[in-house]
Amino acid sequence: MKRRHLLQTVAMLPLLSAGVAAPCGPTRSVKRPAKGVTLHRVRPSDPIWPSAASWDKLNQNIGGNLIKVSPLFANCATEPKGAECLEVLKNARNPFYLGDQPAGTQVSGWLDAWMPAASVYAVAAQNTAEVATAVNFARENNLRLVVKGGGHSYQGTSNAPDSLLVWTRAMNKVTVHDGFVGKGCQGKQAPAPAVTVEAGTMWIDAYDAVTTKAGRYVQGGGCTTVGVAGLVQSGGFGSMSKGFGTAAAGLLEAEIVTADGLVRTVNPCTNADLFWALKGGGGGSWGVVTRLTLRTHELPEFFGYAAGTIKAKSDAAFQKLIARFIGFYHDNLFNPHWGESVKITPENTLELSMVCQGLDNRQTSDVWQPFFDWVKSSSDLSASDLEAGSGHARAWWDVEARKKLGSDAMISDPRPGAPAFHAWWSGDKDQVSAFLHGYESLWLPSALLQPAEHAHLAGALFAGSRHWEVQLHFNKGLAGAPAEAIAAAHDTATNPAVLDAFALAIIANGGPPPLPGQPFDAGVAHQHARAVDEATAELRKIVPDPGSYVSESNYFNRTWQQAFWGNNYRKLLAVKTKYDPDGLFFVHHGVGSEAWSSDGFTRLA
Repeated sequence: MKRRHLLQTVAMLPLLSAGVAAPCGPTRSVKRPAKGVTLHRVRPSDPIWPSAASWDKLNQNIGGNLIKVSPLFANCATEPKGAECLEVLKNARNPFYLGDQPAGTQVSGWLDAWMPAASVYAVAAQNTAEVATAVNFARENNLRLVVKGGGHSYQGTSNAPDSLLVWTRAMNKVTVHDGFVGKGCQGKQAPAPAVTVEAGTMWIDAYDAVTTKAGRYVQGGGCTTVGVAGLVQSGGFGSMSKGFGTAAAGLLEAEIVTADGLVRTVNPCTNADLFWALKGGGGGSWGVVTRLTLRTHELPEFFGYAAGTIKAKSDAAFQKLIARFIGFYHDNLFNPHWGESVKITPENTLELSMVCQGLDNRQTSDVWQPFFDWVKSSSDLSASDLEAGSGHARAWWDVEARKKLGSDAMISDPRPGAPAFHAWWSGDKDQVSAFLHGYESLWLPSALLQPAEHAHLAGALFAGSRHWEVQLHFNKGLAGAPAEAIAAAHDTATNPAVLDAFALAIIANGGPPPLPGQPFDAGVAHQHARAVDEATAELRKIVPDPGSYVSESNYFNRTWQQAFWGNNYRKLLAVKTKYDPDGLFFVHHGVGSEAWSSDGFTRLA
């Protein structure tokens, strides 16, 4: 599956100049079960499910923002030719549209894992007070609670049947600060340039305000429609993370509604333990984040890219190509400038999709020219579209500037009234509504880049690619990053394995969404899932106990606590117990989820 696609037209860019209690009254908690007693969340079929009058009262208390939720394709089951069904089908590959639907998910499910399941009701929250009211209602009525901002969870954590959804999509205000100091940190922290975003903000909203308009940089995600809050809570990598670190490491302050209904400000000076947990401890486990403030950085003058496809004419030539590239990466790209990915495929191709920051057009080209020359001089290789260049960084997310240059690298939201800057990378289009068959990620330690290990690494990558495509995401490992970026990431909950990883290996596949009336071959899908496992097994021969990135990981990982958080898990569990002792906030493979059934409805004795 494509994770990122970089524009080949970017070479033209040089032509551009350029803690208060919630206001809903007293709260009360559901009585916690005694030791050995099982707690069940309430379903609509249970006699103690809230009455219609209770739901009406909730609706009144949140300004009429309670929504009865239907499955996204509900109308297609009854009226497949009806206007409502046709409207959904027309927009099923538009990530902005999916995010605007209370039942929408950015991927359409995972084989044998989860399928989209609409909540019974959604609170379309407009502000923090409404979020707190919803949290209190869920706790007092013992409901299964779900939180969604962007809806990009591969694990399906932002949806669940028989649940109440807290939906923060409408909370999307963005404010840029010249100097920000966190609450309670006056005199302890120097003011820092920052940006504050509400919980429903997508990264394209942040990039437009911070980079396109203000000429600064905020470390965020690569996919423009990913929610800021979810990415930060999961750690958060973007194309330039090798230079600027993780999104979580840039968090200065957050506002969060915890399970007791309190609105808490968290930062290094106030509720510091919860603040730390939010920095990579996993989305949806700690409360409903309603606001985040992130550090911004001086914007480099240039962002750049390198792209192309190289095909080997034999297995032997392909192994030689992989080894050569590893050496080239170590000598020339293993530094804060370069990020993004390459693909190593069963067809004996090496596909380049790299980006850089801080290098002008000539510098970018000069880095790659020796490698390109070697490829072109080899009779065992053929290449297409090999190129490297850079342009003004301020235009990177500027959709209108790209259109003027004739670039089709970004796809605008075509719906009438959509903001002009709402667009997604064209290379990400295959991800929208995709149905996952298999997925795995492994952090690869930097020791594998040492010359004595090149043969082992190249051999494992080649062997893995015999089963399925192996991607190396260099920006999702922090080895080679500046010391300050590594130190900041060390002070997060993310698995410390990331600090010494030069890349995250991702092996994944999927197919078209199983839309109504569409054929689906379960046998082929299971073959694909097995291929992911077989390719992963080859890499585990050189990395037997790898860490894994929580947002991009195997749904069926049996050692998820260690893989996602390493030695940080014990501390995270203590924070979870402190702020959410009854487990109101449950997500698949989230901190503390081992105490619950897989659907989050039954607390295990």
